[in-house]
Amino acid sequence: MKDLDAVYRQHAQTVYKFLLSQCRDPQTAEELTQETFYQAVRSIDRFDGSCKVSVWLCQIAKHLWYQHLRKANRETALPEEAELPLVPSAEEEAVSRSGQLDLLRRVHELPEPGREVVYLRAFGGLSFREIGDVLGKTETWARVTFYRGKERLKQGGCNNEK
Repeated sequence: MKDLDAVYRQHAQTVYKFLLSQCRDPQTAEELTQETFYQAVRSIDRFDGSCKVSVWLCQIAKHLWYQHLRKANRETALPEEAELPLVPSAEEEAVSRSGQLDLLRRVHELPEPGREVVYLRAFGGLSFREIGDVLGKTETWARVTFYRGKERLKQGGCNNEK
């Protein structure tokens, strides 16, 4: 961990993809990625080497994401005269998003760890190797878990049993 620039170059993309899979906003993911590395530098003395650096960084990123969500929930009051963006038509928007929303609902109903693996793979664009690193598992475990989650989604039913 002596060369922090090398650590950044090696793990920045993984942290960014992890955060993007959580927030689905490139700008927020970029800001949180930068904050993750800032916090990592501040707390480098607490890294004991008991896990991979990428796992440690993603844990920091996850905590920062949760902080961001808590802060956003406190600031959700809309001004009375807020301008709403114009959309082509409510019907077109509803039809195009209904399939996506249905899929997201079904993914959300998947039991852990399948849910997180599907999110990281499908929405975050992480490779199976990166998913394994982030979650402290093997690439094969990530592949099998993703396949099982995908099969549950195909079946249409998601029970919360593990």
